[in-house]
Amino acid sequence: MKKAFPILGVLTAILLVYALYQALVVAPTEQTMGAVQRIFYYHVPSAWTAFLLFFINFGSSVYYLIKRCATADIVALVCAEVGVVFCTVVLITGPIWARPVWGIWWTWDMRLTSTLVLWLIYVSYLFLRRFSSGGQTPLLAAALAVLGALCVPFVYFSIWFFRTQHPQPVMGGGGSIDPRMMHALLINWLAFSCFAFLVAGRGTGWKSCRAKSMRHMPCNRCWTPAGGRYERESLSFCGLRRDVDHPHRVHFHDCCAVFAAEAGDCGIEKEIGPGTGWQGLTKI
Repeated sequence: MKKAFPILGVLTAILLVYALYQALVVAPTEQTMGAVQRIFYYHVPSAWTAFLLFFINFGSSVYYLIKRCATADIVALVCAEVGVVFCTVVLITGPIWARPVWGIWWTWDMRLTSTLVLWLIYVSYLFLRRFSSGGQTPLLAAALAVLGALCVPFVYFSIWFFRTQHPQPVMGGGGSIDPRMMHALLINWLAFSCFAFLVAGRGTGWKSCRAKSMRHMPCNRCWTPAGGRYERESLSFCGLRRDVDHPHRVHFHDCCAVFAAEAGDCGIEKEIGPGTGWQGLTKI
C-alpha cells in the first residue's frame, strides 16, 4: 500500500477532476433551481460515502466485539473519522443548497434532524476514542458504533415514511433524473469513494504500523521486579494509548504503568509475563 499510494493518489486526483468536469460542464442545468442544483453532485455522493464508511465501521465493530481483533478496531476507528468528515460536508452543503431553494438555511425536518443526530453520535464516538484512557474504551466505542449504524437506514428511509421538505430520492423513491445527471452523480460518488478509501487505507496502515512498533515497548522504570525500588519520572509515553488507539498495549500515564491489554496475541505477556522477573503492576 505504501508503494502504491502515490500512484493511487494520482489516479484519484484525475478521477476527482473528471468528476468536477462532469458536474459543472457536462450535466445539464436543472430547469427549476438553476445552477445552484449542481451542489447536488457533491451533497448526495458525500452522504452515500459517509453511509458506506459507517457501514464498514459497523461491520468492523461487530467483528471486534466477537473476535477482539485489533485490526478490526483500527479499521472501525479510521472509517468513523473519514465518515464524519463526509457527513460534515453533507451538513454544510445542505443548508447552502436549501437557502436559495427553500428560503431558509435550516428546518427541523425529519431528514435533516436525523442526519444531525447521526453526525453527533459518530462525533461522540471519536471523542470517546480520543479522550478515554480506560481499557474498556474499544468495547464501549464498538457498542456505540452499533447504535450509530442503526441510525443510518433511518436517515435514508425517513423521507419515505415522513412528510418532509427534503426532495424524494432520485433512485427507488419515485423521483426521476436525466441520464446525464445520473452519470455525473455516479462518477462523483466513485471519485469520492476512491478518495475516502485512499485516506482510510493510509490511516489504517499508519495506525497499524504504529501499534506494532509500540507493542513491545514496556518501560523498566515503571515495571519493577519484586522488592525493587520504583522511580517517579516524567515519561514520554503518556500519550501512547491515544496516539496508537490500540487496545493491546501498555499505557504509561502520569507515571503509572496501566496494563490496558485485554488479552490476545499482543505479545506483551511474553516480555513481562510470569518467569521474566516482572511480577505485576506498580502504581508509582
